[in-house]
Amino acid sequence: MEPFYPLKAYVCESCLLVQLEAFETPKNIFQEYAYFSSYSDTWLEHCRRYAEMAIRRFQLGANSLAVEVASNDGYLLKYFSQSGIPVLGIEPAANVAKVAESRGITTMVEFLGKETATAIVKRGYRADLLIANNVLAHVPDLNDFIAGLATLLKTEGVLTLEFPHLQKLVEECQFDTIYHEHFSYFSFFAASAALRRHGLAVFDVEEIPTHGGSLRLFASHAQGARQRMTGRPTELLEREKLYGLHTMSTYLSFDTRAQAAKRSLLRFLIEAREKGERVAAYGAPAKGNTLLNYCGVRRDLVDYTVDRNPYKQGRYLPGSHIPIFAPEHIERTKPDYVLILPWNIKDEIMRQLQCVRTWGGRCVTPVPRVQIHP
Repeated sequence: MEPFYPLKAYVCESCLLVQLEAFETPKNIFQEYAYFSSYSDTWLEHCRRYAEMAIRRFQLGANSLAVEVASNDGYLLKYFSQSGIPVLGIEPAANVAKVAESRGITTMVEFLGKETATAIVKRGYRADLLIANNVLAHVPDLNDFIAGLATLLKTEGVLTLEFPHLQKLVEECQFDTIYHEHFSYFSFFAASAALRRHGLAVFDVEEIPTHGGSLRLFASHAQGARQRMTGRPTELLEREKLYGLHTMSTYLSFDTRAQAAKRSLLRFLIEAREKGERVAAYGAPAKGNTLLNYCGVRRDLVDYTVDRNPYKQGRYLPGSHIPIFAPEHIERTKPDYVLILPWNIKDEIMRQLQCVRTWGGRCVTPVPRVQIHP
């Protein structure tokens, strides 16, 4: 029988970390991974700009080492490598790491923790720049992971982390970004407190648009740090407090808003079907599975979805059993609407789907409410 799991988010009244219960181990989730970072042009451009900024700001050169944890298919480290900076990737999914290796990115197939980091340091690797993009949420043992980061980072090195900002998730009712692959959801307050427990101090923070609104934290060892503290961390902490992220009522009202978003999507899909209109979807992201299964959407409401990743084509979305095709299937079938499941990159996808307008079709995004785009 196809397994289904409860999806409940809990918030700690003390440290304000939002967490899920762990139903699956990271080994089962990431041993063979279906997500390849290089299939999003928007994401690659974001990474290229990040690499240029980091090289310039932290004066990285041929004697530096850039290490990325959860380095996927080498999508980011390739920009450092192209600039002549030595790189090392740490990636638990062997199938994805193999692609990175084929691109010339040295990659260790490992889960990072204190023990793994100690072994890597003994092999002669310590990071001048340590990158952990969109991985902090994926680890069930947060303290062991951060201890590993602290071990791997040079005394005067810089750690940068990117993760979706909890305030944006709550503010814009991004309930579909909650799924079992993500064990934790972070405010700036919770993330900086977790780093502080392991001797890492945040000296700067940036708000970036990726994944519906994310934070990029800059941290270093509290002892021996050379980086100048900016005023942005203090300012962001104040804004989180003003929004209500330190108040339980803010979290408790989230469920009601998610239910309203569910009704909005179902209303649109049912009305389209009753008019004889056909709805297809674009993308097969994890957030799409949360959305469709929470709303109870099956093939009676959405005919199929498409994805650029060949690894996903010819398969089915779990739970909903909606089939996944290559993007060309949209032009062949000419649906009336295309529901964009990875709404966080809707601008990129809508550019790819300009042909839909030629037969009068329209694109739709589901979060925070259904929006039909001209």
